[in-house]
Amino acid sequence: MKNVTLKQMRYFEALARHGHFGHAAQASAISQPALSMQIKELEASLGTPLIERNARHFRLTAFGEDILARMSDILRAVDDLSDMARAAQNCLSGRIRIGVIPTIAPYLLPHLISKLDATYDDLDVHVRETVTPRLLDELADGRLDTAILALPIDDPAFTEIPLFSEDLMLVRPECDADKPVPNTEELREMRLLMLEEGHCFRDQALSFCNMPTARPREGLDGSSLATLVQMVGAGIGVTLIPEMAAPVETRSAPVCVAPFAEPRPSRTIGMIWRKSSPLAAQLTELSEIVRSCEAAHQGG
Repeated sequence: MKNVTLKQMRYFEALARHGHFGHAAQASAISQPALSMQIKELEASLGTPLIERNARHFRLTAFGEDILARMSDILRAVDDLSDMARAAQNCLSGRIRIGVIPTIAPYLLPHLISKLDATYDDLDVHVRETVTPRLLDELADGRLDTAILALPIDDPAFTEIPLFSEDLMLVRPECDADKPVPNTEELREMRLLMLEEGHCFRDQALSFCNMPTARPREGLDGSSLATLVQMVGAGIGVTLIPEMAAPVETRSAPVCVAPFAEPRPSRTIGMIWRKSSPLAAQLTELSEIVRSCEAAHQGG
């Protein structure tokens, strides 16, 4: 058997994870033909096929399934070595992979990345924006170093660090600005626009409104807060939005934003990472920077 390279193993893991040559190539920052060639060379080195190909699809062979788990273990061990080396430097440096949920990323990341760029010369920040379940999977698999999301997660495998809390705000058409803010019972009778399933903010909004069903009555599922706010501006309904998102998402829509009566609905934002991560000290340092960015954002 010829030498199998770490690069080939990473490409094969990406292919298995994405289930698509084009998507795996994009995630690996190489061309699709180059990725296909690397997989063929890996199969040649191992002396047996890893995937069964046809005109439109592929699937892993039995050997491919077996060796994928071993390769994943090897790649995690290699990443751990890299993390240990970075941890020994006692400062934030090298590559750091941060996952962020979509209802936080556009509003926090510009401040955070700017602060990190200005403070750390040798830090290479990689950001992944996706919903909480995917962040947890990628964090557990070692594809992310940390994630910024809504707490609690309540998973014993992760360390949770609360960073700050923010209120949930009501967004209504501009013509409703002088009307009383509805209570939860009244809100349930309105056309409530929600993020699509998979977003934790959707679950938080439904919980506040005491809506046990998966879909609000006469609701509309949106893929982003921006879509929901624009729909409100068009007079289609009302929605809830995190406080940090309000200045950005409502500035170009004919809507008004109002706080709810006490006790106001809120969410806690925090950072999590694997309890086994060698980068715990560095990630704790990073959490303080995230907290300071939000404090500065609120102050501004």
